[in-house]
Amino acid sequence: MACDGGGKEEEEGPRAAASATAALAVAAARARMRAVRPPRPRSRRGLGVRHPFKPCRFLAAVKKMASARVREAGEATLVAALAAAQKESERESEEVPDVHGGWKSEDGSLNCGYSSIRGRRESMEDFYDIRSSRIDDKQINFFGVFDGHGGTRAAAYLKKHLFENLIKHPAFVDDTRSAISEVFKKTDEDFLDDVEGNIQVGSTASTAVLVDNHLYVANVGDSRAVISKAGKAIALSDDHKPNRSDEQKRIEDAGGVVTWSGTWRVGGILAMSRAFGNHLLKRFVVADPEIQDQEIDGELEFLILASDGLWDVVSNEHAVAFVTDEDSPEAAARKLTEIAFRRGSTDNITCIVVEFRHDNMTDSSPTPAK
Repeated sequence: MACDGGGKEEEEGPRAAASATAALAVAAARARMRAVRPPRPRSRRGLGVRHPFKPCRFLAAVKKMASARVREAGEATLVAALAAAQKESERESEEVPDVHGGWKSEDGSLNCGYSSIRGRRESMEDFYDIRSSRIDDKQINFFGVFDGHGGTRAAAYLKKHLFENLIKHPAFVDDTRSAISEVFKKTDEDFLDDVEGNIQVGSTASTAVLVDNHLYVANVGDSRAVISKAGKAIALSDDHKPNRSDEQKRIEDAGGVVTWSGTWRVGGILAMSRAFGNHLLKRFVVADPEIQDQEIDGELEFLILASDGLWDVVSNEHAVAFVTDEDSPEAAARKLTEIAFRRGSTDNITCIVVEFRHDNMTDSSPTPAK
């Protein structure tokens, strides 16, 4: 066995030597290949190598920088706007008290209640208007809620002039929709001329105009009109918020921006997309009203007009339910403002409730509220 093992070792010796020689040859070949190849960098940085996620991170960084610039510009503008608003508030010495009351039309077909409270705000910037008139043989009734911002000047101006301008329009009776649209825009222009240099003062307008048995609801801003028809709550206006898709497109097409800073704002400043006034943002924040109209029939029970101090905390359906539970529009309007306050509304709260009396009662009529 010793002889057999020795022979095997003699045979494996040449094989091992051959394998070692082959391995050395391969190693030498690889060394030569490495020698002619350019050196491999330790990092791919600086060679323009595109990481699959690098473009995404780059775009995110660009967007972040752009948002920061917009926010900085918006904040700088907001500081100037708030300074102007502060000066406006300092000039306003008259306090508007919390008010509640009622009104009836001369023919008894309308019974109305109103309530307007300062709430948790330091000042009161809400106004309302209730008026009645006749043109030829037609009875005209007007109801409006105006929610001011940057001071009371815009809302007070609308209370004084909007309805007067409307009934003076030559086409008001024959083409009421066109007259409303033209008067809203013209009143806005007149107000801007009146307060030239005040960049921030403005107001919403939620209005209802009744021409005999036809109802027109015209809205600018985020106040709202809701009716109860056969017991169902139906909104007759759509809040003008900057993030409403059609409103955002309109603003951006005009060269403006809509940004988020606690809420969606136009140019980082205004939390509504349409309003009277707001000279600084007028290219984007227009006073063109959205108008809905319908015949007053037996199914139309009552109308609610209110500032966003109510709608921020009370849904359309709940508002209609609360009004239905009350005995009179005056009690209903007061209840709505009290409920909104108890639910934590931080804004001024103004509400008008108009009941349609289809039996056409003829009670005595007090003087319309001012």
